Amino acid sequence: MNLDDHLKRYIETFTAKGRYNPDFTLPSMKDITRLEESLLTLLFPVNSVIKTGLEDALRFEMNFFISILKECIMKILLSEGCSAEETEERCMSAITSLLEDLPEIREMLKLDAIAGYDGDPAARSISEVIICYPAFRALCVHRISHHLFRQGIPMLPRMMNELIHSQTGIDIHPGAEIGKSFFIDHGTGVVIGETTVIGDNVKLYQGVTLGALSFPKDACGQLLKGAKRHPTIGNNVTIYANATILGDITIGDNCTIGSSCWIKSSVSANTRVLNREPEMLIVSKKR
Repeated sequence: MNLDDHLKRYIETFTAKGRYNPDFTLPSMKDITRLEESLLTLLFPVNSVIKTGLEDALRFEMNFFISILKECIMKILLSEGCSAEETEERCMSAITSLLEDLPEIREMLKLDAIAGYDGDPAARSISEVIICYPAFRALCVHRISHHLFRQGIPMLPRMMNELIHSQTGIDIHPGAEIGKSFFIDHGTGVVIGETTVIGDNVKLYQGVTLGALSFPKDACGQLLKGAKRHPTIGNNVTIYANATILGDITIGDNCTIGSSCWIKSSVSANTRVLNREPEMLIVSKKR
């Protein structure tokens, strides 16, 4: 066996052909893991505060977080073909904007934690929600990645959300807009699409899908990127387990969507949507 011949043919698959152009300068998932762990510590520090005091702990963690974030953003922008000057400018603009909005983002997350405590009788404290609930962890990452997404930073927001998706089973696209006091109970299997808009005081249960019914195309038959194709959920809405809501439709304020409902058209405000009670058949196994 001539390894060099096999290696040569294999290397040819890495050359830029067609639409696939691999780039080895992109951040790794290990980089994203370090970024997210630093982010969560920055948002809700525990042990480090006890040892060093709040201000010193936050100064250290903020510097560490910024250094990782800058490295990730610069790698991605350079891989996209941006010049060094443009990369530096866009990177610092995004980081500055995030730091300016970080107090408001943390205030929103505090409201999310309160919503989790108020909405779950099993929660014994707000701290328990912050430390233990996977949905809250996913939301912490999403609120930061959504900010970066709106700043036009490519790929990194998706990498952040996909990593937390793998850890929690909660799939939120960074483009989704989520209002205040949001809570996902249990969380596993929840899917929230890119152009979803969610109002304030909304509660979801496990298995809920806020997805697209169809994908609009242009005159050449290519998918239109970024077109509104996911639901808009109003304020004070509760959506129970395994409900599926598809397409660019609106669920009005104060609605309740029952378990396993399949919805493809808009629902007026102050409406309860339920499936009929299924008939249960009990048959003896005795012959």
